[in-house]
Amino acid sequence: MSVMQSVHVEHAPSALRIERWQGDPHRWDAFVLGAEGATFCHLSAWQEIIGGVLGHEVLAMAAVDAAGDIVGVLPLVRVRSRIFGHYLVSMPFLNAGGPLGPPEVRARLVAWAVDEAARSGADLLEIRSRDDVAPGLVRSDRKITVVLPLPASAEALWNGTFRAKLRSQIRRPQKAGMEVRFGPEQAEAFYAVFTRNMRDLGTPVLPWRYFEAIRDRFGQSVLFAAVYRGQEPVAGGCGFVFRDTFELTWASSLRRYAREAPNMLLYWSLMERAIELGVGVFDFGRCTPGSGTHRFKQQWGGVDVPLPWSRWSPQGLGAPPTPDRPIYRLAGAVWRRLPLAVTTAVGPKLARVLP
Repeated sequence: MSVMQSVHVEHAPSALRIERWQGDPHRWDAFVLGAEGATFCHLSAWQEIIGGVLGHEVLAMAAVDAAGDIVGVLPLVRVRSRIFGHYLVSMPFLNAGGPLGPPEVRARLVAWAVDEAARSGADLLEIRSRDDVAPGLVRSDRKITVVLPLPASAEALWNGTFRAKLRSQIRRPQKAGMEVRFGPEQAEAFYAVFTRNMRDLGTPVLPWRYFEAIRDRFGQSVLFAAVYRGQEPVAGGCGFVFRDTFELTWASSLRRYAREAPNMLLYWSLMERAIELGVGVFDFGRCTPGSGTHRFKQQWGGVDVPLPWSRWSPQGLGAPPTPDRPIYRLAGAVWRRLPLAVTTAVGPKLARVLP
C-alpha cells in the first residue's frame, strides 16, 4: 500500500487538503455520482482495472474538507515506458477524466497534478476533461467526439433522423442474414473481432484481461454486442451507460465483410438498445477530426463535440504517443503484416504504455 501523499492548500475554506484517497471506494463513487460533469471514467472501478490488470500506478486524488468529506476528485494514472516516456494522464485508455468539484477545488486539484508532474519528472501531464477546467494548461483539440440525441423510440430515430441511404446501409447486413447478440457472454466475441481488426489497422490492443475485468466490474453498466454471420462474429462493440448517455468506447468489424456492412447493424442495434434503456444521448467515442472514422460517425446525424484535453510539460509542449505520428504510422505498416498470433501476444505489452 502506498503512503498517502498530502498537500495543504492555502486560502481554501475548511482547511481543504489534497490527498491520495485510500478510503472506502464507495465514498469516492458516491461523490462521483453526484458531481456535475462526472463520467463513467471517474468511477473507482478503473483504479482497480488499470492498476491491477495493467500494472500502472494510480493516483486517486481527493480534495477533503475539515470534516473528512470528499469535495473534489481527480483520478490520475502514471504511465511509464523506457520507449515512450513518463506520463501522468486522467484517464488513460479512455475518452474522459479530469477533476470534479467546485471551480476552486478543481483548480487546486490541477495545480497538485502539475506539481506532481514536475516533482516526479514526468514528460507530460494530460487532463482529459470534457470541458475546459484546466486554465493555464495548453489546450489540445486533436480529438473530438460525435453525439446524437436519441428520441423516445427507435421508430422515431429511424424515420425522423436517418436518411434513406443510411437506412439502406443498415438493411444490407440484415438481408445478408446477420444478427446481433447482446450480453456479457459477447465479450469474447467482441475481443476476437477487435484484435483482428486492430491488427489490420496497425494498432496494438489492450489484453483480454482488461476487457474481462470491465465485464466483471461494471455489470449492467457496460454493454457488449456482437454481430454474427452464421456462427462467426464479424463486428463487435463495448460501451458504457452513465446517467443519460451511452458511449460506444470500442467498436470493430472484420474488413473482409465490409461490403455487407456489419458495423452499420452494430451501431443501429446499440442505438435501439440505448433507447430501450431510456438513454437520451448516443456518444460515438473519440476520433480525429476529418478522419474516415469521423466521417462514418457524422453520417448518423449527430453533432461534433470538441474534447478540450489540457496538457502541461516542462518544455511547455509535447504530446503522448499516438498512432497519428509519422513514426507510429510506419510501425503500423509493419504491424499489419505480422501474424495475428504474434500481435495478440506482443500487442498488449505495447498498448498498456500507449495511453
